[in-house]
Order: sequence, then structure tokens, then C-alpha cells
Amino acid sequence: MAESKFVKANEKIADAIVGGYKKMEEGVTSGFKKISDGVVNGYTKIEDKFVDQYLTKEGESVEDAKKRLKEEENMRRKEQQEKINMKKDI
Repeated sequence: MAESKFVKANEKIADAIVGGYKKMEEGVTSGFKKISDGVVNGYTKIEDKFVDQYLTKEGESVEDAKKRLKEEENMRRKEQQEKINMKKDI
């Protein structure tokens, strides 16, 4: 009988501790997500401003410029890989 009281009390304590840790975990996770979203949004704004100011062509939108730049980068990488493969064959 006494043992079951101790077991029940221990379970209540364990549940309280686990609940506390879960609340802390949720708080830390949500705080991290807010900070992460803020950093990503800030970076995106800076990137868009840079692309708009320095990399867009006349009449080109920021999105179009980013797409064009990505395509150009992929072409350069493909050409570099082809050169590497040609040197290996020699």
C-alpha cells in the first residue's frame, strides 16, 4: 500500500518534469524558428536589392535576373565538368 503511494507520487513528479521539458523544448524551438525566419527574410531582402541594383538588365525583373543567373551558373558548371572529363580521357 505504501509502495503504491510512492509509485504514484513518483509518476506525478515524472509527468511534471517531462511536461516542463516539453514546454521548454517548444519555447526554444519556436524561438529558433522565429530567429531563423528573420535571418532568411533579411538575407532575401538584401539579395533582392543587390540583384536589382547590380545584376538586372534593362527591363528585367529581379526574379528573371535570378533565373538567368542560375542558368548561366549551371552552364558554367556543365562546361567545367566537361573540361575535367576531357582531361581525364587524355
